[in-house]
This record gives sequence, C-alpha cells and structure tokens, in this order.
Amino acid sequence: MSPIGVSGPELFIGTDTAYVALVRPRLDPADPEVREAAEQAGVSAEEFAGPGNVWALMWEDETGEGGGFELPGLRDAEAEDFAARLLAELSFETGPFIVGAGEVLRLQAYPGAGGADCRFLSTITPPEGEELSPLTLEIPAVDADALRADLEDFRRSLA
Repeated sequence: MSPIGVSGPELFIGTDTAYVALVRPRLDPADPEVREAAEQAGVSAEEFAGPGNVWALMWEDETGEGGGFELPGLRDAEAEDFAARLLAELSFETGPFIVGAGEVLRLQAYPGAGGADCRFLSTITPPEGEELSPLTLEIPAVDADALRADLEDFRRSLA
C-alpha cells in the first residue's frame, strides 16, 4: 500500500483479505509525500496528483493476489446508482440477488444464516484494452449492517 495519503469516495465490499473496491482517489499536490513522490517520478506535484476524477475498480483475493484498472467513463451518478441498488437489495427479501456496475463488475449476493451477514461472488470483466482476463472472486461473509452503513457513507460522499 502506498504511504501517500489518498482521499476521495471509496466503497470496499469484502474483508481485509478478499474484496472488490470502487474508488475515485484524490491526491493533494500540496501534501509533502505527494511532492516527494512527484519529484522521484520527475513530474510536477500537480501532474502526479492528476485530476482526481477517474474511478478505478480494484480487487484482492484471499491469497493476496489482486489488481485493478481505471474506469475513465464512469460518472459519480453511476457509482451512486450501483450503491443504491446494492443497498436496496441487501434486505434479501427475494433471496439471493445479482447487481452489476456496468459491464465490469457483477455481484451475486447470498444471505448468511439469520441475515446478519452476506457473501458475494464477484465477476470482474476488464474493459477493452486492458491486458487482464475476466475473473471470478469469492468474497467471504461480511456483516450486512456494516455494509449497509458503508453504502450509505459512500452515497453521502458523492452528494
């Protein structure tokens, strides 16, 4: 993990060892660590920080293998819509469900015993031009109430 402080909206679905994450990282060009990293990269701090408006999908499996790619066409409204649909389905009123984030992420959700937790099977399909193969990632049980709170926080961060 980078020592540089990153802000911006982020939604992590999973555990410390297996997750998918939708993030829009924002770096502060005035941050001393950003300035140092920019100097090491041979670019200005502003160029290193970038515009902070590009979404990315990241993942990691239980073995520590992971990856990610940028989603330059994703708008905040689409990220918020994904979070809203996931939040609405987490009641599991109709049983297991599937919710997608465009063509790059599909989550199949399954309720745990008593509805206190849920687990996911995520299908990640990199966009055209990425040198990655589609993959399926199992996300172990997560606390459903904590995920609901995270989804609400994420949606508020986009408002």
